Amino acid sequence: MSSFTLREAASRSQTSAGRIRRQRHPLAFTLAAIAAAVVLLPIVTVIIVALSGSGADWPHLARYVLPRSALITFWMLALVSVGAGVVGVGCAWLVVAYDFPGRRILSWALVLPLAVPPYLAAYAFAEFLDFVGPVQSTIRALFGFERPGDYWFPDIRSTIGAAIVMVAVTYPYVYLTVRVVFLMQGRNIADVARTLGAAPSRVFRRILLPVARPAIAAGLSLALMETLNDIGAVQHLGVRTLTLSVYTTWLNRGSLEGAAQIAVLMLALVALLLLAEQLARRRQRFHVARATQMKARPPRTPLSGWRGFGAALIGLVPIMAGFGVPLLIFGRYAINRLHQASDPALAKAFMTTVSVAFAAALIAVITALLLIYVAHLVRSRAVTLLVRLAAIGYALPGTILALGMLISLARLDNFIDALARDYAGFSTGLLLTGSATAVVLVCAIRFLALADGAIRSGLAKLPPHLDEAARSLGRSASASAYSTLLPLLKPAILTGGILVFVDTAKELSATILLRPFGFNTLATFVYENASRGAVEEGALAALLIIATSIVPVILLSGPLTRDRDA
Repeated sequence: MSSFTLREAASRSQTSAGRIRRQRHPLAFTLAAIAAAVVLLPIVTVIIVALSGSGADWPHLARYVLPRSALITFWMLALVSVGAGVVGVGCAWLVVAYDFPGRRILSWALVLPLAVPPYLAAYAFAEFLDFVGPVQSTIRALFGFERPGDYWFPDIRSTIGAAIVMVAVTYPYVYLTVRVVFLMQGRNIADVARTLGAAPSRVFRRILLPVARPAIAAGLSLALMETLNDIGAVQHLGVRTLTLSVYTTWLNRGSLEGAAQIAVLMLALVALLLLAEQLARRRQRFHVARATQMKARPPRTPLSGWRGFGAALIGLVPIMAGFGVPLLIFGRYAINRLHQASDPALAKAFMTTVSVAFAAALIAVITALLLIYVAHLVRSRAVTLLVRLAAIGYALPGTILALGMLISLARLDNFIDALARDYAGFSTGLLLTGSATAVVLVCAIRFLALADGAIRSGLAKLPPHLDEAARSLGRSASASAYSTLLPLLKPAILTGGILVFVDTAKELSATILLRPFGFNTLATFVYENASRGAVEEGALAALLIIATSIVPVILLSGPLTRDRDA
């Protein structure tokens, strides 16, 4: 009797759960569709403007702008691919395969350059390698040179120089993805190869490197999208990429149509990068080892003496290039300008940054929670597709999103103004265009994927049918989510909010295109000073950006020093 009662109760529970899953949620589906539509609106707008224009600017763009800009962009992407790949893979192999003094510190310190936005790195490198900078000053002091013509020194203001700057701050993307593969998948197969007599270099070249190719492709796709998004670094170093061409065509030539046409070409390039990354992910497979094996310390070759010192020095070089040089330059300038801490302009830029970043983080987190719960609730292919589309903004350059959002908001403002003129007899003017609202919306759209990833990761750690159990006891969908899931997801929500806040605080490409007159964030504050040749005047703001951006690195530093949690 007891056994029958248990089976009957289980059957009723399964029937109830099935009924819950089969329920229709038209409101949830509508909200997901609206969120996806808002994200796709700037992209669709750019494409429509590019295709529906008169094409008057196309001959000029095709002859004088696109060939040179496209060639420079492809050349720079190729250089960053090679540089970030070599540095990222090399550093990952170094800290995983060898044991030397300082290895544990280097394993997490190699991520520090992610705290430095590319435009800050470009400003710092230009000052560091300038004629009056510390490097050339030391060379002149040592060899007695007096004029630039007395010796040759490489020019950082070039395509190769810009690529070096981008490699210095984007190699951690490759380092992080490849290091995980070396630790989780490559550990056992490398041990087997070594027991068969293979030398470490042969194991790395013939076994581990092919295994890590998908991870390398995934890390490189992030580095290349960051390179394609950058506008501050390439403008400061005088490198005319496609992103900079969108900016100059729009503002200098006053051609919105021409800028949209270049943006469509960039969209095609981004699509190719995403396709390459997805193909790499399909080939990526991980062998999950047993728990006791995963907690075992990975075997490493001990290095001592000059070999250990050399290994530590090799790992230190990229850290000093991507993090040390900016910290040195801006720190030296800031020490001599501590009085600027009370500058009203800097204080206003700081408060604007905090306000915009907080608003974008709040919108992104709420939207991510909504989309994730809708996908969890409805579980249909259509909703899954909408949720994925809503997170595509992170793959798009901020310049494209800013251009599309400006056009969309301008048309909305014109529509509202026309209605007000026709029915109320007055003009509303521009309500949204050129306002802080546009900046917040673009940042929320672009960084929605960060909040989505963090919250989705937290949800994956919870029991799969936790909210269904609460709903089977009579709770509604919203009540069960609020009382059951939301409290358990607080750490993941906080992490997602922090990630969006930090990336918004250092965002430049979209902000300089959408900001209203007199609107400055810390990023645009530094940009304005650098544009007029006074990088030192923005040193304190630059240090504030770096200090803010280092928060995610601190969140990563713990797991990176414990191989079993990598």
